[in-house]
Amino acid sequence: MVARAKEALVGIMAAESKLFAQVHFHIIAGGAIQQDAVDKISKALVEGGAEAATQSPSQDQHKIPLDAVTHIITDTIDFPDYNTAANSLKAIVRPEWVTSSITKGRLANPRQYSPDPRMFFSGLVVCCADLPMGDADAIIGGVLAMGGLYSSAVTKQVTHIVALTTKSDKCQAALAKNLKCKIVLPHWFDHCLKLGKRIDEAPYCLPDPEILRKSREDRIPEVTRSDLQGASSVQPGRLATPSTSPSSGRRELTVFKGKTLMLSDDIEIGSHLRGVIEDLIVSGGGCLTGSVHKADFFICHYRESREYRIASRAGKDVGNLSWLYHLITTNSWTSPMRRLLHYPISKSGLPGFKHFRISLSNYNGEARIYLENLAKAAGSAFTKTMKEDNTHLITAHQVSEKCDAAKEWNIHMINHLWLEESYAKWQVQSVSNPRYTQFPARTNLGEVVGQTPIDKQALEKYFFPSGSDVGEGVGDDSVSRPMAVKDHNIAPDKASRPSSRPTSSALGREVPIRSIPSDGSTPKASRVNRRHTDGNALQTPANSRFATSGKENETPSTTGSRSAKDKAVAKLHDLAPDIALFEKERKRIGGVTHGGRKNSEDLAQNGNRKRSMSTDGNTETGVDDDVKVTKRAKKGKSLPPPTIRLALSGYKRWVGQQGKKESEERARLREMGILVVQDYINCTHLASPRIVRTEKFICALAHAPMIISTDYVDDCLAENRRLDPVQYPLQDTEYEKRLGYRMTDAIERAKLNQGQLLRKHSIYCTEGVHGGFDTYKAITEVNGGKCMLYRGRPASNPALRAAREEDPSDSESGQTEYMYLLSGTSPDEAKLWPKFRSMAEAMGKTPLVVRTDWLLNLAISQQIIWTDTYTLTEDDIDGDP
Repeated sequence: MVARAKEALVGIMAAESKLFAQVHFHIIAGGAIQQDAVDKISKALVEGGAEAATQSPSQDQHKIPLDAVTHIITDTIDFPDYNTAANSLKAIVRPEWVTSSITKGRLANPRQYSPDPRMFFSGLVVCCADLPMGDADAIIGGVLAMGGLYSSAVTKQVTHIVALTTKSDKCQAALAKNLKCKIVLPHWFDHCLKLGKRIDEAPYCLPDPEILRKSREDRIPEVTRSDLQGASSVQPGRLATPSTSPSSGRRELTVFKGKTLMLSDDIEIGSHLRGVIEDLIVSGGGCLTGSVHKADFFICHYRESREYRIASRAGKDVGNLSWLYHLITTNSWTSPMRRLLHYPISKSGLPGFKHFRISLSNYNGEARIYLENLAKAAGSAFTKTMKEDNTHLITAHQVSEKCDAAKEWNIHMINHLWLEESYAKWQVQSVSNPRYTQFPARTNLGEVVGQTPIDKQALEKYFFPSGSDVGEGVGDDSVSRPMAVKDHNIAPDKASRPSSRPTSSALGREVPIRSIPSDGSTPKASRVNRRHTDGNALQTPANSRFATSGKENETPSTTGSRSAKDKAVAKLHDLAPDIALFEKERKRIGGVTHGGRKNSEDLAQNGNRKRSMSTDGNTETGVDDDVKVTKRAKKGKSLPPPTIRLALSGYKRWVGQQGKKESEERARLREMGILVVQDYINCTHLASPRIVRTEKFICALAHAPMIISTDYVDDCLAENRRLDPVQYPLQDTEYEKRLGYRMTDAIERAKLNQGQLLRKHSIYCTEGVHGGFDTYKAITEVNGGKCMLYRGRPASNPALRAAREEDPSDSESGQTEYMYLLSGTSPDEAKLWPKFRSMAEAMGKTPLVVRTDWLLNLAISQQIIWTDTYTLTEDDIDGDP
C-alpha cells in the first residue's frame, strides 16, 4: 500500500509540474529493466509531459530513432546504437534519473546517472561524517568525477556514509532511523580511485571492518564469476543450439533478425557445424553473404585479412566465433569490443609479449581460464607453475606461495589490469604504474576481471588505418570507399589524370596510404564485387548524420559537424571542474586518505571557512552546486610556485589534533611559499626535531636536501611569514658524537654520491627482520643498490642469476667481493645463515651476515663504513646461553 501510494504521489507531482515537457524518450528493455518496469517508467514520463519517440514505418524497428529522441533510458551501454547516440550528445541515463528528477522537482544531471561502467560511482549518494576537510574534499571530488552524488545531510537517498567510526552524529542518526545505507571507511574510495574500478565495499564496512580486524596473512575468499562464461576463450566450446524439433517451448532466435552476416574462411570450422550455424541465422530472420560490403556482422578469427580491414573501416560489427556463439546462446546483442576475447586476435601477438613468461595466482574458475587464454592471445608463454625464469606473476592478491616466491626471485608481480590494458591498447604497459601494483587488503581482484573493453582508437591505429582497406587490384574509382572524402583542392587536369596506383588524394584527405599486404588466404575481389555498393551508400546530404550510422567503429563524416563540435566543447567545459579536481586528487601522494589538503595549499583560506555544498535545501549536488563551488574557487588568488618543498619527519605538532587545524596551517605555509610534501624524492628541505631513523628521513638524505629543525615550521606559523631556513640547522650533537660524524658532512657526501652509494651492491634481507623487508628495500634502492628477500630455498637463487648477468669489468681484480644478509637474531632467521654462506661461497664471494644498524648508519652517514660490531654470529642468537 505504501509503495503504491508513493508511486501515485510521484505521478501526481510529475503531472502537475510537466517536468518532462521537453523530453523525447526511448526505453531499452532487458537486464534489470523488465516489461513492468518499462510500463512504470513510461507512465511517469508521459504524465510529466514527455513523449515516447517512435519509429517511422520506413525505419528499422530494431534501431533507436535518434533524430527524434533526447533521452535513452537503459541500465547498460551495450546496445548497437550506443556510440552513435553518445557522439550525437544524447542523454543516456539509468531509470533512477526519472525518479530523482521528480523528487527534486527539476531535471537531474544526466551524467550522474550514466550506465557507463567507467563511471563506477554512478548510483552512489555519499555523505561524509567527521572527516578532515582535505580528505572529505578529495572523496567528494572523486565521487562527483566518477558519476556519483554528494549529500551534506543524511537522507533516505544516501547510499554510503564515509566515516572513521560510527560514533559521529550522522552515523548514529542513520543507525537510529535504520536507513539502508552503508557506513564505510574512506580507504574504500581511495582503493577504488587508484584501481579505476569499483570493488566490493564489504571489507570496509563499519563497525567491524575486515581490513582492520584480519591480518594480511589470513586467507582471502575466492570469487566466482559466472558472467565470463562464453567470453573466456577465442575458441568456443560446444554450441548450445535450440531444439530442432517443433514444439511450443522452442527458443526463437531474434538477434539476427534483419541482419546480414559473413563468415570468413579463417574461422576453420567443419562443413557440418557451418551448416548448423547458417541454419540458425536464417531461421532467426538473418541472411548470409559472401561479400563483406553487404554484411552487417563480419565473423573472422584474425585481424590481418583485407576483409577485416574493409569491415572495420566501414563500421561493421566485427567479432570472432566466440562472439557469434555468445549471441546465439544469449539471444541478445552485445558489442564484440566489450570482451577482449570476443574480438579477432592477431597472428603475431602483441609486440614485446613473446619474451614474457607469465603465471597466474589466486584467480579461479572462468576468470583464470580467461586470463590464461588472454596471455596466450597476446603472444606470451603461459606456465601453470612458476619458476625462476618467469618474468611476470599476475595475481588477485598477495597471499600465496607464488607471491612469496615472486618477491624472492624479483619477478614482476602485478594485477590483471596490466595484462588487460596492454592487450586492449595493443601496447605493453609499464609494470611500475601504481594501478597495476595495487592490491587492496582483503579484496580478491577476481571480482573485477573482464571489465576492460577493446580500445577502438588503438585498433584503428595499428590494424586498419586510413587507406588500409584498399588492396592490390582494388584501386579503380568504381569501388565505394568508406571514410573517403573527395579532395576539392586538386586541380582539374591533375585530378582527371589516370594513375597506375591509388594516391591519398584519390582516396581521401585524411593521411597518406600505408601499404598493408593482403592476407594470402583472402581471394581478390572480382570487378563485380568491387562495384557493389550498399543501399545506403548514396544519400541526400540533408539527411541526419546520425540516422544512417549505428555501427560501433564508424567515424562520422565531417560534413555539417560544426554544431555538434560546439555542443561537445560546451559539454566538456561543463565537466571540466569535476574532471580537474579528480585528476588533481588522484595524483596526490597518499591518495585521498593520506597527506595534506591540496585544495587548501593552492587557495588562500580563512581560518573559519566551512564547506557548503548545498544551500538550496536539496540533498544532492548537481551541476548548479558544482558551478557555485567553481566560482568560489576562481575568486581565490593564484599562488606562485613554492620556494620550499618541505618534507617532515618526526613532527608532532599535528598529532592528535583535528584535521581542520592541520589543513589551515598547511594552507598558511603554502601562502608563504612553503609546500609540505609527502614525497621525499622531490623535497628541497627536510625538517625533523632531531636525527631520527625513520624511512622518510633516511631515504630523503640520499637526495641531499637541506636538513633543518622543525622549529622553523613553528616559527614561520607564529610570525606568519617565511623565515630563512639557513638560520635553523638541525643540531643533534649527542647523536653525531655517538656515531662520529656530522650531518653537514653527510649531506656533502650525498651530493657527491648522487644516489649511487650502493651501486653494484646486492643486499639480501630475511623476512622476519625488524622493521620489515619493504623498509630496507626502499633504503637500498634509493641509494642505487638492489635488495632481495631471502628465504633460503634451494631453487631461490636470484643471486646466482644476478651474478651471471654481471659485467666482469665491474669488479676490480684482487679485491674481495662481499655479499650481505640483513638479519635479526631469532632462531628461525639464524637457520638461514649457513645456507646463505654456502650460496655466497659458491659464487666466489665473502658472505657477511649483518645487523640492520649497518645499513641504517651507512645510509645516514652516506659512506660505507664497517666495524666488527655489525657482524652477527651464532653467539648472538636469541635464547642461546
